[in-house]
Amino acid sequence: MSAVHLTVDGGIATLRLDNPGKLNAFTPDMLAELAAHCDTLDRDDAVRAVLLTSEGERAFCAGADIKAWAGYAPAEFARIWVREGHRIFDRLARLSKPTIAVIQAHAFGGGLELASACDIRVMAPGATLALPESQVGIVPGWSGTQRLARLLPEPVLKEMALFGRRLSADRALACGFVAEIASDPLATASEIAAKLLTTSPRATEVAKYMIHAAVGEDRDAMIEALGSGMIAASADKAEGVAAFAEKRKPVFPGK
Repeated sequence: MSAVHLTVDGGIATLRLDNPGKLNAFTPDMLAELAAHCDTLDRDDAVRAVLLTSEGERAFCAGADIKAWAGYAPAEFARIWVREGHRIFDRLARLSKPTIAVIQAHAFGGGLELASACDIRVMAPGATLALPESQVGIVPGWSGTQRLARLLPEPVLKEMALFGRRLSADRALACGFVAEIASDPLATASEIAAKLLTTSPRATEVAKYMIHAAVGEDRDAMIEALGSGMIAASADKAEGVAAFAEKRKPVFPGK
């Protein structure tokens, strides 16, 4: 039974976590579903923006289901659980479409790391953010000490990861981690996403690549994507492909 749903309505896609009985904690199946949906979204030109939401009023996402990883040997934990989760969250972060996390309730551990993989975040006033991994004898493993270090001030991140302090919506807004606090974060996020329907799809995609290259989010791939997109529109590329198909030497016009 699916626990990560994808719907598309009028150019706005919604990814919805649906495991409220476990506070939307991630299982291996949920990770696989999220990865598959990201592949689908990147190939759908009709999608202009992606909202990431979840079911329930108690938690946006409580992180990883402890029962899913507790039995792993150390090498398996690192290789299967941490690296695989990291890869999939990176896949979300590097979607070509703008993404908005709708944090309607608490986001802890992997749930906070999931929200940090989105481009912007809208948060309910009563929601809090936390990195409680040390309470169960582990450390953040899905970018909590890496991507979050680019999005939060170092002392604030240390408060959370080392001392277990929660970050309120007000402080998250003051830090620039969330774009807006709203009593109905889904409605607010939907309004923000709708603005993309009037903008250039290619311009927003390229702008996202440029920003990611600047901050180090998969910099190598972003630089090569930008360069490849530029050269793909050139007369030289058209001549090179034509010459290959016609089994002749290309005569490049330099345009």
